[in-house]
Amino acid sequence: MTPFVVQTSRMPVIERGDVRIQYFEEGSGFPVLALAPGGMRSTASAWGRAAWNPVTELADRYRVITMDQRNAGGGTTAPVTGVESWASYTADQLAVLDHLGVDRFHVVGMCIGGPFILGLLKAVPERVDKTVVLQTIGRDANREAFEQLFDGWATGLAEEHPEAGPAEWAAYRKAMYEGDETLFSVPDSFLATVTRPMLVLQGDDQHHPRSASQLLASSVPGARLVEQWKDEADLPGTRRVIAEFLAG
Repeated sequence: MTPFVVQTSRMPVIERGDVRIQYFEEGSGFPVLALAPGGMRSTASAWGRAAWNPVTELADRYRVITMDQRNAGGGTTAPVTGVESWASYTADQLAVLDHLGVDRFHVVGMCIGGPFILGLLKAVPERVDKTVVLQTIGRDANREAFEQLFDGWATGLAEEHPEAGPAEWAAYRKAMYEGDETLFSVPDSFLATVTRPMLVLQGDDQHHPRSASQLLASSVPGARLVEQWKDEADLPGTRRVIAEFLAG
């Protein structure tokens, strides 16, 4: 189905069937898709609370594209049907890029943005140039923590989605968080097949375990790991490392 765009009072929204996707653009130059932190509440505005914000850091020389993920609390909405998966999010992201006429792009992502990036690398590796993964979520004896986060998000949305019952929400959660993949969206074996340059900035808490970042950096050929990056004293070096990596 070909998406079309309606202009809201603030930002354009792509309508793709029953899915309405709100996106934002800043700057000009080579495109950078920036996939925000926040887990199931990943919205473009979350970048404003991040230690490193791609909009403020990159828009002076890149075309930075951000978006609200489906039902995250921003401007992107979709029915809950029980057939959702990580691929649903990849399709939303590609719908934005295709509408904007973006063929090749860099992609940066924080938190849930890590699995989102891997989904894009699996679906359209030929279109991805460079990738920056900041404190990816990952599995490390924390399955219950992710299921609780999902359930809290779903409970808050339930009244807005009368089309979905317990079975649909359960299927959604299973597809997102009940597998055994460390990085959720792809099998661990996929990581060794990634050929695009990757910069990994390490996580350090329950939802963003160090082990997930270390697995990603050690499995993707040629990937580079930055262990210390978000403390105030480290941020100047972080800005420089990311800028130099993307510039090549």
